[in-house]
Amino acid sequence: MTNFVQVVILGLLLGGVYALMASGLTLIFGVMRVVNLAHAAFIIVGAYFGYYLYEGLGIDPLISMVLALPVFFLFGVALYRILFPRIEGSERFGEMTVLLTFGLAFFFEGLMSFFFTGIFRTASTGYSTDAFFIGDIFIPKGQLFAVTASAILLIGLWAFLKYSRIGYGVRATMQNRDAAQLVGVNVRSVSTISFGIGMALAGAAGTLVSFLFAFFPSRHWQWLAILLALIVVGGMGSIKGAVIAALGLAVLSSLVTDQISPEWAPMSFYGVLFLMLMIRPQGLFGKKVRI
Repeated sequence: MTNFVQVVILGLLLGGVYALMASGLTLIFGVMRVVNLAHAAFIIVGAYFGYYLYEGLGIDPLISMVLALPVFFLFGVALYRILFPRIEGSERFGEMTVLLTFGLAFFFEGLMSFFFTGIFRTASTGYSTDAFFIGDIFIPKGQLFAVTASAILLIGLWAFLKYSRIGYGVRATMQNRDAAQLVGVNVRSVSTISFGIGMALAGAAGTLVSFLFAFFPSRHWQWLAILLALIVVGGMGSIKGAVIAALGLAVLSSLVTDQISPEWAPMSFYGVLFLMLMIRPQGLFGKKVRI
């Protein structure tokens, strides 16, 4: 029983970080209908941001997470303004954004490989390998701090979307883009801000990744597959769905690792994804599209 509780706790801690990683991706899709295949690459950029601030300046990754939010937000706004308005009116907007973000992922992977090389890196903080003990159960400090930071950011995102004027526009655009535009919502501005928020969440998640996992430039392809599984299972565009899917699938993955083998852990994500697409294609909290 103790072992089961331990595995579930570790799964929930990991799922909390996955939830933050997936929230920006599903927000961008919900507002813009863009499947950002470069999202995980930007998480790696955030990991290098946190790593070098810690190694070079001694800034704790939890503090660099706060610094990453405005930096990556402005970067996301600039990136959106440069690349996406040119294709907004295209009949093949969805296909073009997939190709565009796919190219961005390769571009930033190449930049990171050139400047940082392909060796494994991780920020070795004092709490990375330490833990709290409750009887026979241990709670890793690094994962606990990371999931706490993730929860704070996700609650802040929820409050922003629910109570701010811009949040009203974001939610209206997510529900019906054309109707939101008809009632006076500046859809382009909302899309720009949403893309910036998605990038800010990616950067913040990256700083947490910097001390939780060993990372290298091409690691983002492994995470992208998991993140896509999370947002599809939760429902494309649903932040609540992404959080619940992240927690549930991370626990399932931990149980598979413990009971079967670590090599089978990724298959738990893809297996649930396959079943969800067979039973409920719109995901847990997604809306069914009617033609």
